[in-house]
Amino acid sequence: MTKKESPLHQLNSYLPEGAYEDVSYYLMEYKVHLTVTRERLTKLGDYRNKHLDKNHRISVNGNLNKFSFLITLLHELGHLVAYEKYGNRIQAHGAQWKNEYGNILARFISKKIFPSDIEKELLKTLKNPGASSCAEAPLLRILKKYDPHKPGVFLLEELPHESLFRFKNGLIYKKGNRQRTRFLCQDISNKRLFLFSPVTEVELVKRNE
Repeated sequence: MTKKESPLHQLNSYLPEGAYEDVSYYLMEYKVHLTVTRERLTKLGDYRNKHLDKNHRISVNGNLNKFSFLITLLHELGHLVAYEKYGNRIQAHGAQWKNEYGNILARFISKKIFPSDIEKELLKTLKNPGASSCAEAPLLRILKKYDPHKPGVFLLEELPHESLFRFKNGLIYKKGNRQRTRFLCQDISNKRLFLFSPVTEVELVKRNE
């Protein structure tokens, strides 16, 4: 995985207009070592607390659109501030983290940095933020609107039943029935079943007409 450091003067290119000043404040105030990474399949961002001679470390996927990048970064900053206040004896996404992340997010919402559709959805999450940044399906659907167009790429929920699709791991699956909040899909190579979020990005291989 290729990583690159993000000096503050380069960070602005990853952020929406109006966010740089407040983001810089947090990074300098807490001496954060920020890394922008290539796309990771399992996470959008990551936080590791300061230890011995190492500063707080945050990483964010560099392929995210500017609004997703900012929300992910604020999510990780919430972990940092919660650690500073309460140490590591709290649940990762418990009440303390929810409170700190909510406070940080509210600060950026008040700056009118986000488009109205994203802002409206973020306001719904303030009282009970999700454990994964950008994880709530309604928010993710809206954020996807601000991604560059990717030919042949769809949200899983947009595909017809039993369509074949390729996931980011390169494997091909068949879309199955919805099981509450997720779709049960079959790995074509070994017939194993897996649950996928309806807003998972996939590449269409064969549409079931």
